[in-house]
Amino acid sequence: MGVLLNFLFIFFARVIDVSLLTVRMLLIVRGKKYLAGVLGFFEVTIYILALGRVMSTLDNWVNILAYSSGFAVGNVVGSIIENKMAIGTIMVRIVPKKTCDEGLAEKLRSMGFGVTMIEGIGKNGPVCMLDTTLHRKELHVLMDYLKKTDAEAFVTVSDTRETRGGYMRSVKRK
Repeated sequence: MGVLLNFLFIFFARVIDVSLLTVRMLLIVRGKKYLAGVLGFFEVTIYILALGRVMSTLDNWVNILAYSSGFAVGNVVGSIIENKMAIGTIMVRIVPKKTCDEGLAEKLRSMGFGVTMIEGIGKNGPVCMLDTTLHRKELHVLMDYLKKTDAEAFVTVSDTRETRGGYMRSVKRK
């Protein structure tokens, strides 16, 4: 029973510490340094406890397997947690497949998105691009609407580190 409990301790300690590491790094990128510092304290404490168990018995392949497996699963869990938290803002650029008129921009504005319309030249001639900056938590609202109205639109999503000025408000959800 001791072997199983040791395996589980190491495995779950690594899942937790790597999940914290993943979230902490993304918080740093998004400028949340104080929260990242607090997470870092817990992350490294858990890491040391798990590593200590493995290092004291390097000839025990079960502990090494628990450590490695916990690391792998922790990366996945950390990414899922970060996606659920959806901290920060993003910039979305939409190049509609259908003709771009003021209608799509106005509809997005009526939904609460700030939209800038830009004219450009694409491979097959004139195109318009719609740029909007929004909270990451609201991306699904925009993407769901675009899937319904113009499923073939070209859409890019980029993280933004900082925004200032402009027009941003909470999106009206259906």
